[in-house]
Amino acid sequence: MARRSLPPLTALRAFEAFGRLGQMTIAADELCVTHGAISRQIRSLERDCGIRLTIGPRHRLKLTDEGARLAASLTSALDQVERTFVDLKSAAERELHVSCVGTLSMRWLIPRLAGFHELHPGLRVKVTESYAPVDLRRQPFDAAIRLAEHVPAHGVRSVVFLRNFHGPVVAPRLYDGPEQGLDRIARLPRLTTRTHIAAWAEWEAHTGRALGEPIETREYEHVFYTLEAASAGLGVGLTPWIYVAGDIAAGRLIAPLGFVETPARFYFILPAGPIKPSAAAFRDWLLAEAAAAPHPPNEAYA
Repeated sequence: MARRSLPPLTALRAFEAFGRLGQMTIAADELCVTHGAISRQIRSLERDCGIRLTIGPRHRLKLTDEGARLAASLTSALDQVERTFVDLKSAAERELHVSCVGTLSMRWLIPRLAGFHELHPGLRVKVTESYAPVDLRRQPFDAAIRLAEHVPAHGVRSVVFLRNFHGPVVAPRLYDGPEQGLDRIARLPRLTTRTHIAAWAEWEAHTGRALGEPIETREYEHVFYTLEAASAGLGVGLTPWIYVAGDIAAGRLIAPLGFVETPARFYFILPAGPIKPSAAAFRDWLLAEAAAAPHPPNEAYA
């Protein structure tokens, strides 16, 4: 691909401002430079072109015919660039790109988004699944949602919008009543998630209960696969409450041992510095939705 044959953009911009405004002092004010800087850029541009672009005394310069032609071309081109830039900036202000852990997106966030759009019909929300460490300076996201015990403070600001509770869940047909309790759960195949192998050990530590060695372990890639396996009667899964509140209300799953709080929290994470209006609106909506979310059962299923 051939290289563009263009003089320095600084010189072009200085000349366009002079041609449009008619005076070097006004052009200098617009570009926040000195009168002399504008003059030097125009002289440089004339040397590159090999022709005079201005004529007349130093303080009453006017454009030559060639200069007027170049100035008109530059103004037209920069006007188009400005319109495109304003359009893109306006679109960016109306869009929020959120990085979010997958199961929360599927089972809690996306089912509620219609309510956000009703409140803010001019804003668009794009949700992308991600489990990577948050780096909003390098990643193409405006905000992120993560389940974590803490969020590094450097370069971001964060707010907790949900506490986390987890517990075992099974299909109703696998559990006949509370008299079976922990023993029945311990005798079921144990469903695990590859990305959080330590979850069952953490649950035992949080509850002080011991299940012993499982009769069989069935591993799945993500929590939402584990929950589908539990609903299908393939064993007992372990999950955050917020992922299964709807399934339990609908009777697809039961939580025989209730849910216990963990040290982790659901965080909404933004870059440090000024907050985009769309991000502030989404944060406020997220906090309101979380405040209205149902509380988990903390006692054995009866």
